[in-house]
Amino acid sequence: MQQKLDPKKKLDIEEILENLENYHPRRKGWTWRQPVEGGYKVGKFHFKDMTQPLKNSIPLPAAKYFDNIDPQPKPVITTEIASGRFEDDIRRMRMAAWHGADHIMVIRTTGQSHIDGLLEGTPEGVGGVPITRKQIRASRKACDQIEDEVGRPINFHSYVSGVAGPEVAVLFAEEGINGAHQDPQYNVLYRNVNMYRSFTDAASAKKVMADAGIFQIDGAHNANATAKEGWSVMPELLVQHGINCAFSESVGMPKEQIGLSTVPPCAPPSPKLWYDLPYAVALRDIFSEYKFRAQQNTRYIESDIEEATRTHVIDTLISALTHVDIQSTITPDEGRNVPWHHNNIRGIETAKQTLVALDGIKQLIKIDRDGPLGEMVRDLKERAICFLEEMVETGGYFAAVEKGFFVDSAKYPERNGDGIARDGKGGVGVGSIVERDADYFAPVCSVFGHNNVPAGVDKACDLIDGCTLCKPEKIYYIDEIDASDNCNLRLEKTVDFRKGDKIKPEVEWAGDGTVLIQLFLPEEIEVARVAALEVAKKMGLSEPEVINAQVMHPSEGTFLEVKGKVDFTIDKKSLKIPPKEILLSEDEIRAGIKKVGLKVVAGTVGEDEHSVGLREILDIKHGGIEKYGVKYHYLGTSVPIGKMVDAAIETGAQAILISTIISHNDVHRKNMRKLDELCREKGIRDKIILICGGTQVTREIARECGMDDGFGRGSKGIQVVDSIVKILKNQGAI
Repeated sequence: MQQKLDPKKKLDIEEILENLENYHPRRKGWTWRQPVEGGYKVGKFHFKDMTQPLKNSIPLPAAKYFDNIDPQPKPVITTEIASGRFEDDIRRMRMAAWHGADHIMVIRTTGQSHIDGLLEGTPEGVGGVPITRKQIRASRKACDQIEDEVGRPINFHSYVSGVAGPEVAVLFAEEGINGAHQDPQYNVLYRNVNMYRSFTDAASAKKVMADAGIFQIDGAHNANATAKEGWSVMPELLVQHGINCAFSESVGMPKEQIGLSTVPPCAPPSPKLWYDLPYAVALRDIFSEYKFRAQQNTRYIESDIEEATRTHVIDTLISALTHVDIQSTITPDEGRNVPWHHNNIRGIETAKQTLVALDGIKQLIKIDRDGPLGEMVRDLKERAICFLEEMVETGGYFAAVEKGFFVDSAKYPERNGDGIARDGKGGVGVGSIVERDADYFAPVCSVFGHNNVPAGVDKACDLIDGCTLCKPEKIYYIDEIDASDNCNLRLEKTVDFRKGDKIKPEVEWAGDGTVLIQLFLPEEIEVARVAALEVAKKMGLSEPEVINAQVMHPSEGTFLEVKGKVDFTIDKKSLKIPPKEILLSEDEIRAGIKKVGLKVVAGTVGEDEHSVGLREILDIKHGGIEKYGVKYHYLGTSVPIGKMVDAAIETGAQAILISTIISHNDVHRKNMRKLDELCREKGIRDKIILICGGTQVTREIARECGMDDGFGRGSKGIQVVDSIVKILKNQGAI
């Protein structure tokens, strides 16, 4: 029985783990978002490239100004997860899906490329999550529930690489993995897997992936994230993409299942567009028959979240201009050493916000190929073709790798001699290839190469009454094998935080107690780093670590972010939650206003020129208080407090509404106190209601400063008029 998630309740990890031995994926293969032909209307806006909205979602922060619409861009949006504990990653998946992610990419634990078999159980990982059958089943089962909750299919993704590639591919096909990285060149260049073994394994793995409908993404992008000068290896990147595409097709993978992982080779402060845009255009020209996944270049990401976000926006602009099917999101977690829950959401929102803003951009802006862009694109293509020709003349891919052709930091045809060279007679798995006998027969489906199926047998696995790909009930499920390192023990330790009354900050795992503080210290960076740790210690944080330090001026100061842990917990039962305010009905509000003939005077006070927020509270056009029958006299901006009081006396107003956005030197508090004091001096304080609003105003601050009520950012007219009517009722005026 599939659990139905309640948006108001936390996901039940223990329930997901129940009966996993009998769980099988309800669907297989990749799912794309469904665009609406001709675009469609969302709220008051007609979008050109958006797809169907979600059933449940959290819109962008500014959505409250646009009727809370949440348009969904055409590209699939990725989030990458690598905490080491799958049970906490599942919770992050739910958060990510609500913000618009439908491609959940789970990074493998460090070193799994070199493990020559499948792992079982759910040990804790380092640098990623151990990919095991139980971990995949639990995650896929959770995704089933989450996609029902948000109303859109979720693609679950991991890696088919390393010396257990074919076994992993079968595991993924059995367990409903929807997408996976598979590129034999990645094994060779970055994991030192023997090149012959890597390509042999890749043939078998790709055939299984093709038959299971698993969408494949290559790993060519690693070259420009590894080379000393990533922008110089662009011709080589085109060749690497070509090799994997051609090899994938040769083993039977359809073109629509093949995706290129495209990563811009540059970042500011370089003149980014002059490198990245020609590269993107050249890629699309050559590989127009394939899909594209655009990803930010991790090489240039530092520990500053804002720096990563700014570059991400530019990368997404290039994606929108040159077409992308999957928009990946990257956060500076590698620089911070902890995969923060909320940074996943930030990355998703950056992609979504940029793509929505650029909706239909190709109808407004055209790529100009007649100028320098066209010349640069042609130059890249020519260099790539020459690279490929030299590779063939040298003796092919293996010979070229042995000579260090790849990931050389010079722009082809120049070479710096710093490329990655591998010995064809060395590496992990060398000498392990066994040639099939002429009468080789495997009684299973999805076999690459010759398989001597006996005459009269329609399907190879018919002879064993079906293989695990045809009959999932035949899969042998292993639960936990390590009594000291498994999810059950970890869940026991965190149950009070997940299901009980204990509350503790977290950024990675339930109850980890990790917090982030931001501070500015008026010292040079070396002094500031040490001082920041002392500040954190005096605040009671344990294990403090400076994870980001930015010079504001060599001598005037440094901005820092410090990670630390708190050793206390909050008891939910001890919290005094203020009751949720229930608004009066519109009929009751209108009747009260009509009875007293409510009039108010309003204005932005002091030297404040901000008027938009106050006008939205007042005007009928924005659903303001005028809608309910209130007569208002708007005095404008930068109104002296005395003028506000005099106007109220002259008009016979029952309320004064002031807005004070500027809060420098507590001017918002001073304005409120001055209004209260002046009304008392004039002898009208007991006859008039004082309301203040502003971005830094809260109900508590306003009342502390003598106001009857206060309203902060995002407040609506009905909340203000509701408060006024309630105050009048308490005074006996209504």
